Amino acid sequence: MTVQTRESPVHDGQHVVQFYDHDRDLVRAVGDYLTRALTEGATAIVIATDEHRRAFEAALVRAGIDASRAAADGTAQWLDAAQTLSSIMDAGLPDRAAFRRVVGRIVRQARATGRPVRAYGEMVSLLWDAGNVPAAIELEKLWNELGQELSFALWCAYHSTSTAGAEHADAVHEVCRLHTAVMDEAAVRFRASPDAPFAARHFVTSLLKRRPYGARAPVDDAQLVVSELATNSVVHAGTPFSVSVRCDGTAIRISVHDRSPREPIVRAAGPTARSGRGLRLVAAVARDWGVETASDGKTVWAELSLR
Repeated sequence: MTVQTRESPVHDGQHVVQFYDHDRDLVRAVGDYLTRALTEGATAIVIATDEHRRAFEAALVRAGIDASRAAADGTAQWLDAAQTLSSIMDAGLPDRAAFRRVVGRIVRQARATGRPVRAYGEMVSLLWDAGNVPAAIELEKLWNELGQELSFALWCAYHSTSTAGAEHADAVHEVCRLHTAVMDEAAVRFRASPDAPFAARHFVTSLLKRRPYGARAPVDDAQLVVSELATNSVVHAGTPFSVSVRCDGTAIRISVHDRSPREPIVRAAGPTARSGRGLRLVAAVARDWGVETASDGKTVWAELSLR
């Protein structure tokens, strides 16, 4: 099992999972996945709640995709997660024959067009949230079985609140084992206030501790990095800023974006200087770091290796 950022394309044969904290993180990531699928000529199959389906459609529209036309010509297929789930359940567990008859038929027909298939499903999360964890894991296995027969990409998602806690550790480990990759990103915006670096540090720390890879995360170094980068945004940019955390399987990438186009300077601070060491400290603990400029400001990022 590896961990990928949302920029990495999801290919045929991949079954990925996202653990998300807020719906905005889910919509941003899955919206990009579906946008890329339709842009590249694939068929998108979405099995989601009504609320999420509407949010994904809005994300497609914002990206310039004609969601109504895609639905009309069959390149985007939208199914209700609860209704689809009820059609494949028997005695509290997903029935293999029903799953293949209902879900398998949809994927098979999409594959018959010759287009790649990119599916998103959250039936497993409905089962998990309802406390039926064994059924969620069984359904993941059925998806894998179907994926071995019909080559397609599948994205699943679980809310991190429902998967948190020591009592779920073994089940979460099994979920991760059943997927080829974990797609992970979370981002939060902050005001340019004196207490913002502390809030940003708390966001990163609490996020990493909730993640399946949290035990491997260099939490102390992550706290240092986000504190220094957030402080630079408050002191030197003086604008609101956002903090994002991503993981690519070998490292955690912490990025801080503010609205100032001025790039930070690595200063040679003297031994008695009370400031100016921030970027040197970041460079000392990071395996790599850099600055990216854009029309709306700049992003300073640092990567920390997982243990």
